Amino acid sequence: MTGAIRFGIVAESARDGPAWADHARAAEDAGVGSLLLRDHFSAGAFGQQLAPFSALATAAAVTTRLRVGTLVLSNDFRHPAILAHEAASLHHLSGGRFELGLGAGWYQPEYDAAGISFDRAGQRIDRLEESLIILRGLLDGKRVQHHGEWYHIDGLELDVMPEHHGRPPVLIGAGGPRMLRLAAAHADIVGLLPAFDDKIAVLRSAAGDRFSQLELSALATFTLTTRRRPSTEGLIAQRGWEGIGVEAVWQMPTIYIGSPAQIHEDLQARRERFGLSYLITSDRDLPTLGAVIAAR
Repeated sequence: MTGAIRFGIVAESARDGPAWADHARAAEDAGVGSLLLRDHFSAGAFGQQLAPFSALATAAAVTTRLRVGTLVLSNDFRHPAILAHEAASLHHLSGGRFELGLGAGWYQPEYDAAGISFDRAGQRIDRLEESLIILRGLLDGKRVQHHGEWYHIDGLELDVMPEHHGRPPVLIGAGGPRMLRLAAAHADIVGLLPAFDDKIAVLRSAAGDRFSQLELSALATFTLTTRRRPSTEGLIAQRGWEGIGVEAVWQMPTIYIGSPAQIHEDLQARRERFGLSYLITSDRDLPTLGAVIAAR
C-alpha cells in the first residue's frame, strides 16, 4: 500500500459561496489532505448537497495544496465520456489535485424521483465496469473504441484537453466481493467497508501484483478525550453495541478515541495491520481532526 497516512473530510452540508470558500481554506490550513463531496440531488440521502464539480472547482480555486474529490459519483447520473471531460478539466484546473471517486449508485428514491431507471445491482455494476474501462482509457489519453452492452464509444479521445497533470486517481468504494474485484482491477484508491480482514483478503487475491500499489481508505471517527475508557463506554452505549467491551472498540479499524498521542499510536497500528493509509471523516469533525493532525 502506498504512501503515509493522510486525512480527508467529506462535506455534510451546503454552504453559500463565501462560506464554502472559507471552509476549503480552513481545511487546508488544518493540514487536511482532501475535501470530498457526495453525489446526491435529493436531500433524503445525506441532507442538502452541493453539486460536486462546481463546488469542488470553487474549493480548488481558493486553495493551493488541498486535494478535492468525490465520495462517490453515481455512475448512472453521467455518461462516461462526459464524466471523463469533467474529471480531466477539474484535474487540469486544480493543478492535478482531483480524485475521482465512482460507484454504482444505491439510493433508489433519488433515481425514482428523477425518472432514472434503478436496475438490479448486477446491471448497475456491469455498467460501472464498462464505464471504468472507458474512463481509464480516455483519461490515459487513449483513443477509445468500446462496444459493450451499455455504452458504445467509436474512436473518442479527449483531444479538447491541453496537457495536464496525468490521470486523476480513481477511488472505488467496495463492500461485496464483486465490487472488491472491480476495485482490484480498476482503482487506485479502495474505500473499504467493514469487515476489513475478509475484504482485504478478497482484494489481495483479486489484485495480485497490483495490491501493493493500492491505497486503502475508510470512513473513520475521531474522539479526543483524556478519559478514554469512560468515553469509550459512552460510545458503546450511544451506538447500542451489545457484548462489546472497550478493548474491542480500541481494536476497531475505524474508531480512534483518546489523546492525540494515543490516536497516532492507533493509526500506526491500523496502518500496520490493515494497510489503511487514507482516513476520511465528516467535516463536522474538522476541529478534532485538525488537532489530531497538529499533534503529529
